Amino acid sequence: MPTAIVTGQPVPGSSLESDLRSLGFDVQVAADASEAGIRLAAAPAGDRVALVDARFVGHPHALRLGLTDPRFALAAVPGAVTAQPAARQALGRALTRETSAGVRTAGGGAPARAKPSVGDVDSLADRVVTALDDEGADVHRPVLGSLVAVVPADPQARNEARQAVAAVDDEAVRLKSAVKSRDGFFTTFFISPYSRYLARWCARRGLTPNQVTTASLLTALIAAGCAATGTRAGFVAAGVLLIASFVLDCTDGQLARYALKYSTLGAWLDATFDRAKEYAYYAGLALGAARGGDDVWALALGAMILQTCRHVVDFSFNEANHDATANTSPTAALSDKLDSVGWTVWVRRMIVLPIGERWAMIAVLTAATTPRITFYVLLIGCAFAATYTTAGRVLRSVTRKARRTDRAAQALADLADNGPLASLVARTSRGRLGSPLLVALGGTFVLAVSLFSGVTWAPVAGAVVYAVAAGQALYRPLKGALDWLVPPLFRAAEYGTVLVLASEAGVNGALPAAFGLVAAVAYHHYDTVYRIRGNAGAPPARLVSAIGGQEGRTLLVTVLAAALTASQFKVALTALAVAVALVVLVESIRFWVSAGAPAVHDEGEPA
Repeated sequence: MPTAIVTGQPVPGSSLESDLRSLGFDVQVAADASEAGIRLAAAPAGDRVALVDARFVGHPHALRLGLTDPRFALAAVPGAVTAQPAARQALGRALTRETSAGVRTAGGGAPARAKPSVGDVDSLADRVVTALDDEGADVHRPVLGSLVAVVPADPQARNEARQAVAAVDDEAVRLKSAVKSRDGFFTTFFISPYSRYLARWCARRGLTPNQVTTASLLTALIAAGCAATGTRAGFVAAGVLLIASFVLDCTDGQLARYALKYSTLGAWLDATFDRAKEYAYYAGLALGAARGGDDVWALALGAMILQTCRHVVDFSFNEANHDATANTSPTAALSDKLDSVGWTVWVRRMIVLPIGERWAMIAVLTAATTPRITFYVLLIGCAFAATYTTAGRVLRSVTRKARRTDRAAQALADLADNGPLASLVARTSRGRLGSPLLVALGGTFVLAVSLFSGVTWAPVAGAVVYAVAAGQALYRPLKGALDWLVPPLFRAAEYGTVLVLASEAGVNGALPAAFGLVAAVAYHHYDTVYRIRGNAGAPPARLVSAIGGQEGRTLLVTVLAAALTASQFKVALTALAVAVALVVLVESIRFWVSAGAPAVHDEGEPA
């Protein structure tokens, strides 16, 4: 149980101790800094600890934000500071320095330097925060908005602070903050107005975000199963259940923000289940269409490839630019200006077809039309969205002249997912042929021409050239203005190769096998993204080598297509899909349930 050490003399009528207990803290009282140090040292080493001024006045949710968020090792609000086990030593050192300063002051030495909360209030918790800042510690300070968190200097200030607390509805603020600050139009106006209350209902019944996430996945899988029946009733039920799954998908994140129940496992589940739900639903639609005599597996696979490549564009661009210097451009300024006009914000968010709009469109089309029409509209919409976002980012990149960091270059190299063949080329090359993007484009063009040449072994030769180009593209760090396009180009090349060769096989079952293979590889690429976002680095090199890297898999698929009969190729694709899925899932699960996994929560643009 976490320990809250309340320092100073208790204030009559204060609800501080009861508020702390309601947040799960074991409350202990310390008369001064020396006693606080003793109680801090006695607290269990593996527990969170907090120092709170006894005179603190504020909303319970302000304390919750400042003292219970598991994502931050150190956090503070005025009059309170907390440390998780990893930061206990830093907190202890800061408290020791303040205790020593107090002793020196009492003996006539130099007075301790304090960071007042209100006026000239001398708060031990605030002095400790100042000492942590001086040490260079990263202390998180949550944005409180209208919430109150102060240490009043006198009875009059205390009375005014209590009136300010009473004037603001703590629960209303908590409910509002449960919703993402930036979300899509459909989610904002058709889901969040009631899903936040569902999140509160779940919190009051002890449900966890992970349980809600799992319920969302199960609902989507049932929806996929209904779509797979191929009946009109099944399609209608599938559309309704898909929307229900999305409501739960919004609820799990809102529950995490409402109750501050973030976890590494929850981060992994939330990051991967959205894709699993959507792609499983594509498979369900394809199965349902097949029952009616319509083969749309190529469309389903194309939709998955397009959506995955869209996400890789987003990830690559963000990783290339989030810590770049000189990171401004006229295009970015224009974008900010457009966002200052209310209606343009929503139009710009809708046309990129975020997950809310996308799932609503898929659900309505499933219920009202056919799987083929659903996929046609989805492909057209996603293609337009991809063109719009990519064009805008290209314009930003060529006009902003940003200088990219080594960290960004490494992130892009990790996202490229080059394997042993490309690495060998990079190590043995005597020089670079050209810019990374142009080299990658050249290799991809040769591969594409070979795939449509009609010559049996031409794709193998094209894949060899492509592998060499992949190695050359990463011969030097990816720091060019448009080098962030290299990873999504590689994704399109690998996935497209599988799609084209499976389609040309012309045997029943080849495209479903290709769908499974691309899904397994795409999972690996999403897993890579969220590790990088959590500053945990890419998956281990042994995993990338075990599954061949993107160029190795591309070459292998072309060899299998050329050397085997159509039926044998289908079996080989299936076996490869199972093998890749098993390897990447085992490593991914091992990592994300380990103690060192990062707590990644996407609060940015909707996926």
